[in-house]
Amino acid sequence: MEVALSLNNKQQSLKKVLTNINKVIIGKDETITLSLTALLAQGHVLLEDIPGVGKTMLVRALAKSLNCSFNRIQFTPDLLPSDITGVSIYHPRTQQFEYKQGPIVGDIVLADEINRTSPKTQSALLEAMEENSVTVDGETIRIDPPFFVMATQNPIEYEGTYSLPEAQIDRFLLKLSMGYPTEQEEVEMLERVGGIHPIERISAIINRQDVIDMQSDVNDVYVDSIIQQYIVKIIRATREHPHIQLGVSPRGAIGLMRAAKAYAYIQNRDYCLPDDVIYLAPFVLTHRLILTQEAQYERRSTEQIIQSILNQIDVPTRKVRT
Repeated sequence: MEVALSLNNKQQSLKKVLTNINKVIIGKDETITLSLTALLAQGHVLLEDIPGVGKTMLVRALAKSLNCSFNRIQFTPDLLPSDITGVSIYHPRTQQFEYKQGPIVGDIVLADEINRTSPKTQSALLEAMEENSVTVDGETIRIDPPFFVMATQNPIEYEGTYSLPEAQIDRFLLKLSMGYPTEQEEVEMLERVGGIHPIERISAIINRQDVIDMQSDVNDVYVDSIIQQYIVKIIRATREHPHIQLGVSPRGAIGLMRAAKAYAYIQNRDYCLPDDVIYLAPFVLTHRLILTQEAQYERRSTEQIIQSILNQIDVPTRKVRT
């Protein structure tokens, strides 16, 4: 019988989840914390990095620590939309069609190397990531919470990759990168994988119902009106910046606020601070921007532009609830 956790126990459990994943993924506390932030904010993560740095293992360790179902979709050039959403199969005996669910219907879904398939197949994720449902042969099937997609992609200059459509990339709450480990971390990694792989030694810390409850708790985190105004000023500045061709959508504004609420919750607060917004803005906003040709020619990065916007907008100083 599952017992609901108290608020204080939930905060302690989140710390244990971080420690648990660290047994598998060494030295990536920020990436792990931000992945949990997206999950609790009911968003999704795009994890872009070179092959072999532990992207897939991070998702597996997260699912195992939360005792959630784990589905993996390996994206390839010949993958079809029905391979993701599922199909209706006709049974001659009953003379009825029966839906056989695809791997997108699950708790934690790894969309591995998402940019190695065609845009048509990538679009099969759009409805699921935005509305928590899939439509097959005119029938809409709900995806139960906690539904979390973590997609990995190789840098776009790698052979055999496709650019993600703007509508697809806008549905990712955060875009993260892991990077190479330090020398000491790499030595420790070799020591840990000498026998049984660390992923086989970790166990669940909480259960899926606890995750659902935490997602509900995040909705109650307080966001002061001055912080909401601060977020809107940042978003609108991206639409007016001379080096940005396409600024952040309203979905991005909502995403930044929800991410700030989830991050505050993980930090054991029931209210958001301007610092939460400042810290999360690069992870939430940079992948949603399209730069002008002039900015690309001058080799300006979206990270630099977001930072310049943050530097230009006054940070709210009025005291928020504590």
